[in-house]
Amino acid sequence: MSRPALCRDCLARIAPAPRCARCGSPRVRAHDELFALSIAHLDCDAFYASVEKRDDPSLRDRPVIVGGDLRGVVSAACYIARIYGVRSAMPMAEALRRCPEAAVIRPRGDRYAQVSRLIRDRMEALTPAIEPLSLDEAFIDLTGTERLHGAPPAEMLARLVQEIEAEIGVTASVGLSHNKFLAKIASDLDKPRGFSVIGRAETAAFLAPQPVSVIWGVGAAATASLEAAGIHRIADLLRWERRELEARFGQLGARLWSLARGEDARRVSPDAPIKSISNETTFPHDISDPDMLDGHLWRLAEKVTDRAKARDMAGRVVTLKLKRGDHRLLTRRHGLREPTGLADRVYRVARDLMGRELDKAPFRLIGLGLSDLCRAEAADATPDLLDPGALRRAHAERVTDGIRARFGPDAIVKGRSLR
Repeated sequence: MSRPALCRDCLARIAPAPRCARCGSPRVRAHDELFALSIAHLDCDAFYASVEKRDDPSLRDRPVIVGGDLRGVVSAACYIARIYGVRSAMPMAEALRRCPEAAVIRPRGDRYAQVSRLIRDRMEALTPAIEPLSLDEAFIDLTGTERLHGAPPAEMLARLVQEIEAEIGVTASVGLSHNKFLAKIASDLDKPRGFSVIGRAETAAFLAPQPVSVIWGVGAAATASLEAAGIHRIADLLRWERRELEARFGQLGARLWSLARGEDARRVSPDAPIKSISNETTFPHDISDPDMLDGHLWRLAEKVTDRAKARDMAGRVVTLKLKRGDHRLLTRRHGLREPTGLADRVYRVARDLMGRELDKAPFRLIGLGLSDLCRAEAADATPDLLDPGALRRAHAERVTDGIRARFGPDAIVKGRSLR
């Protein structure tokens, strides 16, 4: 029996071939387990930049960088800009050195949230088992939906990304597998407009040569610790006993032992809570100037609360993160009496926290977060009696939000954001 195959353009189930026998498309996906797998990870391609190109067709063939001023970092880069070596989190000055002809666009959090909602609506038409990870990616569990939709999960996913591209105007890549860990790895294998499959039978052979950094949650620090122990690839992990990994790396060790074998029992959880909303900026040069730091702090407060407002959320804990020139990290937190979603209030709390640490400057990174989240209707209900101007500023911010939503994010800009 020939391997199952699907044309991703006409959605015909066909015999494996370099091109579809029905429509001639080269976008044919063949795999022994193609129609037996049901756990997927959908990841939009260069989402922020794609939304900007969607909204302004004149940008279609230009390199686009979404980010702040020259002292900020790249939030997103389209695939044309990536050809020049531009990457997310790269200092803007370096990005423009590599790609001086790029169109630079300031992030529009509210707009990205609107487009994300349109994509989410189309996913929800297939199944309620959706676990968003961010505005542009989500796990989808299509187990048991074939009878309802009259098609296997692979075909429904191919149709879904077709609809997202045709009707919403952004592209997405899909990873399909038998658990979340492998589905997320698969979605990154063939970007953009990818559709990759990792089956049960090939799991061990696929994972063995992969670097340990492919494991979700293993960042630079964890990778360095693993490499110091002689663990560079997943095959190296397989040589360790579970108890040895746990003794050396604690809970991470137990997780690594399971994932190295392709085992991941986590379910796709539609109700998985968002624990925090944060943003950070790495400077091309260490900064000690209080006014310049204050300007960055205000912009971070706006970004964080814009994302909170887009999700109709607020938070009770403000967290400030500062990285010194010697790479030492300082983290300071402040709990509020009631939750807030206002940039002004988050900024003022963070400004007080930073004021106590200015003697430790210069800083190479500043980050701001909002946690202990709740629904926005519970926020900012009680005026601050110790700050008579708070009510006026809150009203002004809500009016400003309305104007920016109608006329664009640059319709009103606070003077402190220009510092």
